[in-house]
Amino acid sequence: MDNIQLLNLILIIVIVVLVALGGIAILLIYRMKNKESADKKAKEEMQIAAAGGDPKKIPPTAMTRNGVGIKSIYDFMEFDEVKDGMIILKDHKKYVMVIDCRGINYDLLSEVEKEGVEAAFIEMLNTLRFPVQLYVQTRTLNLTNLLNEYKKKTDDLSNQVTRLISQARQAREQGNTKVYDRITFEIKRKQNILEYGESLEDYTARINESKNILQQKTYLIISYYPSEQGDISKYSAEELTDIAFNELYTRAQTLIGALSSADVVGKVMNSEELAELLYVAYNRDAAETFTLRDAINSDYTRLYSTARDVLEEKKKRIEAQVEQAAAQLASQSLVKADNDIRAERAKRVRQVKEKAKEMVDEYKEDISKPLYERTQKAIEDSDAESVLRQTEQLTESQGNN
Repeated sequence: MDNIQLLNLILIIVIVVLVALGGIAILLIYRMKNKESADKKAKEEMQIAAAGGDPKKIPPTAMTRNGVGIKSIYDFMEFDEVKDGMIILKDHKKYVMVIDCRGINYDLLSEVEKEGVEAAFIEMLNTLRFPVQLYVQTRTLNLTNLLNEYKKKTDDLSNQVTRLISQARQAREQGNTKVYDRITFEIKRKQNILEYGESLEDYTARINESKNILQQKTYLIISYYPSEQGDISKYSAEELTDIAFNELYTRAQTLIGALSSADVVGKVMNSEELAELLYVAYNRDAAETFTLRDAINSDYTRLYSTARDVLEEKKKRIEAQVEQAAAQLASQSLVKADNDIRAERAKRVRQVKEKAKEMVDEYKEDISKPLYERTQKAIEDSDAESVLRQTEQLTESQGNN
């Protein structure tokens, strides 16, 4: 075989290999496209099922500038929502209710008391007919809310003391000894309470400044699977939620009653408390400096809307209208009251002059006519307002003495 035939044979072999590789690549691409299509269809079916069977309720997928889909934060969460005091896991396949447990200081109990608690706890464990989980969460002690309550109360008490001091001063000026003594006693009592409250507030503030004080919280987690009912296809999501709530609440109350025999107090957590529990679990570091309440007050829940709430705007307009109407009414009432006082004062001045003229009339026969007429004219031209004011001041000073 010459060289030309050998080269032709090698070329044919290379072409055959290339064709085979091309066929394999086409087959792989076809299979990948089919898999992507199947995955997309399955995802759409899951989204439709999560939206209650209505495709119109499926939220739009956010896209980046490069056209890449952005996954929702809910895709990374292990639950769908917190509702009716329950954590609802993905696709309503599992429901969770949590009991907040508050125990006693076991180390301070006597040996007999410890044995009683242990026996009651063992009995509680033996009576369990459903699975439970124990969850312990450690948090840095945060007394900011408690400090705000203390400050609010001490400020209110300080304002009360200020008002009482003003009332006592007024009672002393009026010479009312009994009222003055009673108010003075009340001032001393409230000042003692205020002093104790301020010391308590200062002590709590110093504790709150220490970041090394930890608080350990213990929770019992109760789970319920709708599949325990058998075929659940005939139930809607709302019906499954109702069934799960009734079952979980019954289990929780049974467990709380059993825990009470071991001196452990339990309480079913509501939706807000569950949200805080999850917030701390997902934001363990940030939760110490930025609490769930801070996040809510900062309007971090407004992801898409930056406009103010319509109802809030309406309330503000109503409040502004009420304030404007109140200011107008106060102004009108002030003017009317001032006019009434002036009219009443003028009436009293007129009565003073008329009374003075009547008193002169009683001596009309005993004085000359010119003197009588001049006296009447002098009364009419006199500044009766000044005389009336001096008389009132004299009467008030005599009453105080």
